[in-house]
Amino acid sequence: MNKYICEFIGTFALVFFGCATVLFMRQEVGLIGVAFAFGLSVVAMAYAVGPVSGAHLNPAVSLGFLVSGRLGSGDFVGYVIAQCAGAIVSAGVLYLIAAGKAGGYDVAASGFAQNGWSTYSATSAFVFELVATFLFVTVILNSTAPGGAGVLAGLAIGLTLVAIHLAGIAVSGSSVNPARALGPALFAGGAALSQLWLYILAPCLGAAAAGLLQRNRAIGLEGAAQPA
Repeated sequence: MNKYICEFIGTFALVFFGCATVLFMRQEVGLIGVAFAFGLSVVAMAYAVGPVSGAHLNPAVSLGFLVSGRLGSGDFVGYVIAQCAGAIVSAGVLYLIAAGKAGGYDVAASGFAQNGWSTYSATSAFVFELVATFLFVTVILNSTAPGGAGVLAGLAIGLTLVAIHLAGIAVSGSSVNPARALGPALFAGGAALSQLWLYILAPCLGAAAAGLLQRNRAIGLEGAAQPA
């Protein structure tokens, strides 16, 4: 398959399984179940489409790869378009499913698995999204680098996402992924759209910092390898 199609499918699956769990099964499985739904979706897609596209499934991750020098600008644009399209289409399918609920589904009353903050401040949400994305992308870049986690990289990445959700769902909704935030927000509207800027800006800043750290580390290793 084409790598952009893989990114579309992978991001579609991440949003579908993760957000479906929030929409339809949250009371049954709780926040722990939601965290594992997102994390296990990443694990599955890492092994399903990772060999073709790297399974970024996230514009922030692709930005980290771009800044680190491991992804070209053309592929970055293609990846982001595919990821956002996958998230939006996935949210649309979930909306169609939700509309079939007996008595109807009230998005305004029940929400649509969108990210957002209320109990904690915007500053708290911003800091969490930035730091969590930095750590997430650092794990991804290092575990997929030569000499990294190898075949276990997908598992390490997925479990890191589980940990991020367990730590921060109550603070920010725990997105660390602009595409995941975008899809549901378009259907939820209102506050979800007005708060969307944070779920784009904070993850991108965190990812760029992780990519810069990886780039400097690679340059340092190359310098150390040069003969005296």
